[in-house]
Amino acid sequence: MTDPRFRRLAKLLAEYSTGLRKDDRVLLDLTEVPDEFSVELIRAARATGATPLVEVRHTRVSRELLRGTNHRHATLVRDIEMFRMKKVQAYIAIRGTHNASETSDVASDLMTLYSKVLRPVLNYRVNRTRWVVLRWPTPSMAQAANLSTEAFEDFYFDVCTMDYRKMARAMVPLARRMKKADLVHLKAPGTDLTFSIKDIGAQPCVGLRNIPDGEVFSCPVKNSVNGVIQFNAPTIYSGTRFEHVQLEFTQGKIVKATSSDTKRLNEILDTDAGARYVGEFSLGFNPYIQNPMCDILFDEKIAGSLHLTPGQAYEVCDNGNRSAVHWDMVLIQRPEWGGGEIWFDGELVRKDGLFVPKELKALNPANLK
Repeated sequence: MTDPRFRRLAKLLAEYSTGLRKDDRVLLDLTEVPDEFSVELIRAARATGATPLVEVRHTRVSRELLRGTNHRHATLVRDIEMFRMKKVQAYIAIRGTHNASETSDVASDLMTLYSKVLRPVLNYRVNRTRWVVLRWPTPSMAQAANLSTEAFEDFYFDVCTMDYRKMARAMVPLARRMKKADLVHLKAPGTDLTFSIKDIGAQPCVGLRNIPDGEVFSCPVKNSVNGVIQFNAPTIYSGTRFEHVQLEFTQGKIVKATSSDTKRLNEILDTDAGARYVGEFSLGFNPYIQNPMCDILFDEKIAGSLHLTPGQAYEVCDNGNRSAVHWDMVLIQRPEWGGGEIWFDGELVRKDGLFVPKELKALNPANLK
């Protein structure tokens, strides 16, 4: 018997997140996803009148391809993936993994090459399709969250199928305030960072691109970032886990970077010129996500968090930075994580993870649940 929660999630993805309609073509990109859910997603897409195209992937197979990749192979993959992407109007990616470190032994230069060559496909998908990306709950994810498999599955379906329409209404004042802001000042233990977001804009994220969701993002003016930031959430990038990442900025550029693996951190930041500049700044506030689990689709939405992103900027909030890297790094500012403050143009906007201005208090956890 298929879990009834599968059908609810599939319906949300097809009807709300991507807004599928008659004659749409949608690519379902599925990694380590149970056949039972894949079937429900196909049915949900067809129920809207859309035509589903399905790609099934496995992380161990993908690792083997990456271990022997070269420019000729990566270019062939890019051309085929781009041809297919241009044939669809929508894209749903569900990415499960039995081992979050599956690609940790792939040579860094090969990962960099593959990312650079495939970047145009990602750019096209982000900017030219209606898309949504989410994880699939696995024992590996449950372990990272320090939960039993069953408890994590319950958490996953609760957070992924929450009332995103209610959240969307609560985000409007924050997006409006960020659009008007110029100077941003971040304060926390080990953090004293300033930058401008003047005329960049702000984008509320309400379950139309990521599930789970719950953030409003902007982007620093490229050369405006100065100071230091100490991230307190662990992060995984290209299969490697990093802790205690600290970045020091001068005129927008990361001039010093340290972590639990400083050598690998700097290798990634040296991928290209844009990797040492910032492509996103965002505030997270999903009330159901409280602690990091080394999965960025969850961690960047943690209640009372912010993230700053070395690398590629999104066109919707663009500072012109381009890179093969887009690495969301998370700082949690709730009291049990050391606290912290966010200031916009001299106004205290959030303190210790809670929004202060009256018009923003609807985004505090007690009001969103």
